[in-house]
Amino acid sequence: MRCKILHESKERMRVHLYRSHMTPFEADRLEYYLDSFDYVKKVSVNERTSNAIIFFDQNRRDEVLSSLASFDIINTEVAVPEHTGRELRIEYEDEMFFHIARKVLNQLFLPASIGRLIIIWKAIPYIISGIKTLLQGKLEVSVLDATSIGVSLLRGDHNTAGSVIFLLKIGEIMEEWTHRKSVDDLARAMSLNIDKVWVITDDSQEILVNISDVKIGDNIVVRTGSMIPLDGIVLHGDASVNQAAMTGESAPVHKTTDSLVYAGTVLEEGELIISVQKAQGSGRYDRIVTMIEESEKLKSDTEAHASHLADRLVPYTFGATLLTWLFTRDATKATSILMVDFCCALKLSIPIAVLSAMREAGNHKISVKGGKFMEAVADATTIVFDKTGTLTYANPKVHDVITFNGTDADEMLRLAACLEEHYPHSIANAVVKAAEDKNLSHEEKHTKAVYIVAHGISSTIDNQKVCIGSHHFIFEDEGCTIPETEKERFDNLPNEYSHLYMAIGGVLSAVILIEDPIREEAPSVIKKLKNIGFENIVMMTGDSERTAASVASKTGVTKYFSEVLPEDKAAFIKAEHEAGRKVVMVGDGINDSPALSEADAGIAVSTGASIAREIADITISSDDLSVLITLKELSTKLMDRIDFNYRTILGFNSFLILMGMFGIFSPTTTSLLHNTSTVALSIKSMTDLLE
Repeated sequence: MRCKILHESKERMRVHLYRSHMTPFEADRLEYYLDSFDYVKKVSVNERTSNAIIFFDQNRRDEVLSSLASFDIINTEVAVPEHTGRELRIEYEDEMFFHIARKVLNQLFLPASIGRLIIIWKAIPYIISGIKTLLQGKLEVSVLDATSIGVSLLRGDHNTAGSVIFLLKIGEIMEEWTHRKSVDDLARAMSLNIDKVWVITDDSQEILVNISDVKIGDNIVVRTGSMIPLDGIVLHGDASVNQAAMTGESAPVHKTTDSLVYAGTVLEEGELIISVQKAQGSGRYDRIVTMIEESEKLKSDTEAHASHLADRLVPYTFGATLLTWLFTRDATKATSILMVDFCCALKLSIPIAVLSAMREAGNHKISVKGGKFMEAVADATTIVFDKTGTLTYANPKVHDVITFNGTDADEMLRLAACLEEHYPHSIANAVVKAAEDKNLSHEEKHTKAVYIVAHGISSTIDNQKVCIGSHHFIFEDEGCTIPETEKERFDNLPNEYSHLYMAIGGVLSAVILIEDPIREEAPSVIKKLKNIGFENIVMMTGDSERTAASVASKTGVTKYFSEVLPEDKAAFIKAEHEAGRKVVMVGDGINDSPALSEADAGIAVSTGASIAREIADITISSDDLSVLITLKELSTKLMDRIDFNYRTILGFNSFLILMGMFGIFSPTTTSLLHNTSTVALSIKSMTDLLE
């Protein structure tokens, strides 16, 4: 593609494409194309000017130019999401521009008589809305708006009525845009992150294929802890499915033969064979949007309080207006008060502050499902961490395979990978990856694999039971034994690794040593979390006391618990609640789900299990735990901004009411100052909280 460099610095370039304009689709294609390169840090494409601003790694300028030169806006293959938010932004930019332009043109060119008729016409919907509210026995903001506009018209003050209508419309556009943008951002954040699907072939074999290759009518299999990737109907199986993301139902729904299942829901327990009825992405976005719009999750407690307070203050504004007229018999003074209310600013600026904070969080790779969860993070004093994949890296590695009972190391690794690939989590992924690195193919020779949460997997091969999992699962639950002649060797297994045990026919056959290094940033993040308000930093893990103690000492957590079950984590959080403390839980696995649900704010790592991400209220990038510091700071500053908005709104509008009562400000002045302050405060609330 031909383009011209308009400006260039060390790591930034602004280029102009030789096109008169770009469609939103073309702009998205270029933006996602450039963003796909690892040397591009950030890119922004303006469809109106056909300009692109590119931030890139130092000394990678030539590669950026080469990428631009090779890009064909039509033929280059680019993965662009169905919804990017660009068209929504353009829609509201245009609406705001034309609303302001019409106001300016009307005042400059229309005769005064026609202008007054237009104002009266625009006032009718507000007055009707106010009358409807009164007929319902309510005294809310719509009544105040209708009264202020109606009184101005009755007094012949068309300019004031027009200004009120103009500013109210701006407020409506801003409120609708920020709400729809937040819903759109959340819907896209909740989109599926599934690349591969298990498809059942005609000869009853299971093969792993790209989701894009799955067609309507194909049969797929989904097991415990996995997200259902496509809409379909159950052919066989029995399972509990969490479909809160689709229907809002809090309790898992039982699914069996002929039941409908939906993409994006999570299979909590059981196994289903599903006949695909809809291709990838069909209808999912719209269903998510509907769910979010109907959900109260978008509202924080502070937001809800602001909304109720706004309506409760309406009678006081009317009361002050009436008293002023009774004592002064001055309609101008009374109308000046009527032009002022606390409601618009409270109902507009505070929700905008919350939604803007959620948007800013998204810029830091933090997906927040509702304002109330940021409020919970701001107030929380206890934070609970899972260990594996959270305080440690999400990609542990197999260090070695120690064999027992005369088995072969490669054969044991092959069998372990064959079992673990059906239930992906960080350790399972490590086993599968180790087999791949050694080119060990693992054909499906076992019977149905059964996953026991927080314990392990069992199956049957060649009429022998095969088990793989924790020490507790293998030796206590399953009662497996260690060969007599190899007990000393078993006792001398190296302590610096996590151990994954595998038994065949009730006898220990192998111990897979897992390297699970602590995240480099974990100790410093834990230290900073203590400094910014978390009094209790707790680690809970199903690993042994030995492993847990080692990780706890290296990370600096204030307390740790080892060999815990999922219900133990949830019980600890419940006990913290009973002690009057708010709790944040950070985890990534199936076994973290009960605790994530119990916490005031459940935080899942983006590379974790599907069910963990589904249940969690917040999802963070797995790249760096320091985003937790960012989240806490954002949440705290959000609450500070809301407090500032409260004080400013109540103080400034009370001042305007007093000025109106004493006749210092006219109705036009109070209306202008009130509405201008509302818009200014709302615009301020849309700015970033972190510098």
